[in-house]
Amino acid sequence: MKTLYLECAMGAAGDMLMAALWELAEDKAGFLHKMNHLFPGLQVQAEESEKCGLRGTHMRVTVRGEEEHSHDVDGHGHHHGHEHEHGHHHHHAHSGLPDIAALLDGLEVSEGVRAHAKAVYAAIAEAEAHAHGCPVEQVHFHEVGALDAVADVVGVCLLMEQLSPDRVVVSPVHVGSGQVQCAHGILPVPAPATAYLLRGVPVYGGRIRGELCTPTGAALLRHFADAFGEMPVMTLLATGCGMGAKDFEAANCVRAHLGETGTRGEVAELCCNLDDMTPEAVAFACETLLEQGALDVYTLAAGMKKGRPGLVLCCVCRREDADRMARLLLLHTTTLGVRETVCRRYTLARSVETRETPYGPVRVKTARGEGICKEKPEYADLAAAARRCGTTLQAVEQAARAAKGSRDL
Repeated sequence: MKTLYLECAMGAAGDMLMAALWELAEDKAGFLHKMNHLFPGLQVQAEESEKCGLRGTHMRVTVRGEEEHSHDVDGHGHHHGHEHEHGHHHHHAHSGLPDIAALLDGLEVSEGVRAHAKAVYAAIAEAEAHAHGCPVEQVHFHEVGALDAVADVVGVCLLMEQLSPDRVVVSPVHVGSGQVQCAHGILPVPAPATAYLLRGVPVYGGRIRGELCTPTGAALLRHFADAFGEMPVMTLLATGCGMGAKDFEAANCVRAHLGETGTRGEVAELCCNLDDMTPEAVAFACETLLEQGALDVYTLAAGMKKGRPGLVLCCVCRREDADRMARLLLLHTTTLGVRETVCRRYTLARSVETRETPYGPVRVKTARGEGICKEKPEYADLAAAARRCGTTLQAVEQAARAAKGSRDL
């Protein structure tokens, strides 16, 4: 199983996460080209950086030549600038959540990337609304900060799509300590919006004074993480290092470790019997479970008491997700109880290859292990190519299976 472990020993910001993932990307130049044509005025540069003897990449994001800054405050009231995003700088134009959504709708990215980016930005807006005690509709971000954060969010979502890990694990998050200067005054670290986004996440502070985790960084971690904890045992394939703008006594970076975890593990299977739900409601419950991280969801026909035809709804999930998935089952179905079985399972290590065919590029899912190799072209790519070229699905599939490709690490 392809596993991505994000090491946040110095917190996380959007640009740091983007830089760490970029170092793992296969097509680095292609990513930068796409980012620099995302919307007018945006420039993204990957710069070599070294902190405390550790080499990595710093992503410099500018909007119409301007960088966004926030300021830490030391014990003497002095401000130290660095590139993060915060709302409500009144000397610039402002953008609300509908403006951000409209911008995202206009970007040339996949629907998956767009959906991830919208979800992350909605979480940021919700956190800012909670922090300022106002409705989400009244949350406004100052223009440079909003566009800077959009670039960070979309960049991370693009790279996550390219890397396509089966599982994302995040370390406990170092939030820093002290105070940070924002438009409304001096706030404690972590800032209220960041603290709201990190609820339920293991965090810690320490002697390093400064804002180490930003709202954008927190929202991205929360959105993509399947679990928080120690690095799992895995065969390491590559490590990327994303540098922050500031210097501390410790290397200010996020590290992204990509590896293969074992093919044998344990999952939970949650089941409940249903005989009084409409097909639409059952379908909605199944879709919700899958959206929330279930590994598989399926139904089985069953004969119920009093001769009623019914079904058994089964949800397969990771063991650490069982409590959350059980609650979703109780919430979205009419059942009064959920049964749990812990199962051992054997899996093949999965990856994605992009293959060039006469009909255009097609992604092919591959699975390997135990001397076994399987592959399956992505249906959405096959269908799009068949419609575009006026040919059959089978013709594109045969071309994809015959073509050679490169693994998208």
